[in-house]
Amino acid sequence: MTDDIHTLDALGLLCPLPVLKARKRLQKLAIGAQLTMLADDPAAIVDVPMFCMEAGHVLVSCSDQDGVQAYVIRKAG
Repeated sequence: MTDDIHTLDALGLLCPLPVLKARKRLQKLAIGAQLTMLADDPAAIVDVPMFCMEAGHVLVSCSDQDGVQAYVIRKAG
């Protein structure tokens, strides 16, 4: 596992773009790297955990502050 942390700004993007961009970014990362994705799409609350579950990635945390959601995803092997 690595401590690499990367950020994806998906603010203003609507379903399915936040998840599609997260998938593309995660493909380039090393196993164990973490991606922090910022989103404001209401559907992301459902889409991101489902994406992680289906792809085998770990949803480390999710939070919402003033309508901006932050998802921390650890890339699985």
